[in-house]
Parts: sequence; structure tokens; C-alpha cells
Amino acid sequence: MNKQSIQRLLALHYVYPKPLNRLMPILKEDPELEFLHRRSAIDMAQQLQLPLHKASLLKQSYLHHMNAPFHAIYEKSHIHIVTCFDPLYPSSLLEMIDPPAILYLKGNPELLKAREKIAIIGSRKAQYYSDRAIQELLPPLLAEGFVIVSGLAKGADAMAHRHTIDSGGKTIAVIGSGFLHRYPKSNEPLYSLIEETHLLLSEYPPYMTPQKWNFPMRNRIISGLSQGIIVTQAEVKSGTLSTIEHALDHGKDVFAVPGDIFSPLSEGPHKLIAEGAKPVWNGSQVLEEYRQLRS
Repeated sequence: MNKQSIQRLLALHYVYPKPLNRLMPILKEDPELEFLHRRSAIDMAQQLQLPLHKASLLKQSYLHHMNAPFHAIYEKSHIHIVTCFDPLYPSSLLEMIDPPAILYLKGNPELLKAREKIAIIGSRKAQYYSDRAIQELLPPLLAEGFVIVSGLAKGADAMAHRHTIDSGGKTIAVIGSGFLHRYPKSNEPLYSLIEETHLLLSEYPPYMTPQKWNFPMRNRIISGLSQGIIVTQAEVKSGTLSTIEHALDHGKDVFAVPGDIFSPLSEGPHKLIAEGAKPVWNGSQVLEEYRQLRS
């Protein structure tokens, strides 16, 4: 895509921030989006499978934004744009059914190129046990150059990012909102640290507020970026296990930390272990198991 085509894609995604599979009916017929402004609302409704009134509003909004200076606005805000056509876009994400059309980045985009990435996730209610477990798991992985991926939520995610940074490693935080709406507010200092020398990643334009349905979508990106997933503490019914569902769909390695049999936060990892996840309790074991699975 040339600069003008990217401009049109940015405008479309700004008013219709959907995954690539939802945009493909238009992109297949018009890869450069040269004729999108001329399409009728009826045509757009048919292609995007939208009610006519929504397609009409979408077209009006696109026409209003198609010449907005997105490149300058994002550059001024230190937001780096990687479209699904960019060489920097991770190929592993394109293997998903619904890859992000655009990645909005803050920080160091080069971390996307890291060959070894592993996710550490767990409950927002994660306790001291998760904190200790993560500290035990990290050193061998970081020594081998693994980039740690997580979702910057409260609890286990924040622990994973924080301990990675404190240990001199690199981390990628995948968030479920645009950069103008950081969530949760309690992680504001961590956001600032990550955007300075690590990487914040969102598939949403900056104005998008955090919505409950954004976070399951975020989870598929955490899985898509990572070669493996480590679960610390999680209840059986939780967003953490939705990430594991994506990981299994993507053929990723799944590891689980065993826990207190009397704790509800151990039920998720124990269920995963019963279903075939690798039980792990120290970093060297994670690394050994990971290498065996990949050999």
C-alpha cells in the first residue's frame, strides 16, 4: 500500500474499527480503497453485512474523515502505525481467523520482530502466590531473550510486566482500548514505563474506550503474538481461560502453574493440567518443556 492507500485504510478503520476479516469484502474488490468514497450505502451494506441505516452512517463518517491528517496526528502523539500489509506486522497474527487490520503502537516497534515471545497471564484477583511464581518463572526465560507478553490488567498481568521490567527484560502489553483511555487507572505508572522502552499495542484507534467485549478480542492477540502461554492463578470461568481457548485454536504451547487445592484461583490451572497443559513450577522447567515441544 502507498501512503494514500494507507491514509484511506486509516480513515476506514477510524470509523469502522473491525478486524481484517470484516474489512476483506471491500479490500478484495478494491485493495487500494480508491473507490470507497464512491460506493453507495446499499453496496456497503451488502459487502459489510450491515443494516442500511448503519451503512449510510458509516459512509457519511468515512467521507468526513477520509482526508483527516492521521499520519501527522499519530506521529505527534508518538503512535506508530503498522497495517496488516506492513513487513513489521507479525506473520503469526495473519494465521488467525480475525487478525487485527491495524496495530497501534507506542514504544519500541522492533519488539514485534522478537523471535521468542511467551505470554504470562492470570486472574485480576491474583495473589502473592502468583507474584512469587512469576518471579521464579522469569529469570531463565529472560536469560534466553524471551519477550514477555501480557494484557496489562490488574493482578497477574501487571505482575508479569513489572517483574520483567525490574529484571531487565522486555515486555509487550496488549491493551483493550485506545491510547487516550488507559485502563485500569491503577496501572498508569506501568503504562508510562512500558511506552518508554518496551511496547504498548492496541488494535483500536486512540479514541476507543474500554468495553467489556474488547478484552476477549485483546486476548486473541496475546495468544497470536506468543509461542506459548503460562497461566498462574485463574478461576475456571474467567477471561484468562478465554486466552487459552485462543491459544489451543492457534496450536500454541500451554503451561499451567499448580496451586493450592483449596483455592478457587487454582481451579483454572488444575483444569488445564487435567486437559493436557504442562504443569510447571520453575523457569528452567518451562524453558526445557518449551524447547522439547519445539524440537
